[in-house]
Amino acid sequence: MNIENTQSQMRKGVLEFCLLSIIRRGEAYPGDMVDEMRATNLHILEGTLYPLLTRLKNAEMLGYRWVESNSGPPRKYFSLTEKGEKFYSDLSKTWEDLSSAVNVLTQKSNQN
Repeated sequence: MNIENTQSQMRKGVLEFCLLSIIRRGEAYPGDMVDEMRATNLHILEGTLYPLLTRLKNAEMLGYRWVESNSGPPRKYFSLTEKGEKFYSDLSKTWEDLSSAVNVLTQKSNQN
């Protein structure tokens, strides 16, 4: 069994929740999202990020606005919509339940 593949699948499972957590704090530029995730050792490629942002936008979870840049083309900043806030709230509850269950199970196995 390949540990890197399992680790990658685990990260993918929480990627959407992490991105929404970043955007929920305020408008976010994709490059800044990548930097913030890398700083926490959750590496994401732009080739993964942009399709995810597009999917969330098409599902009406995200809105965006264009901001002129002094050095280059305009930048697209994303924010949560009302629907996105509700979705985030549901994901947050799911994460709390899941992480609690995983902690209970893994702590039991460490005690044996």
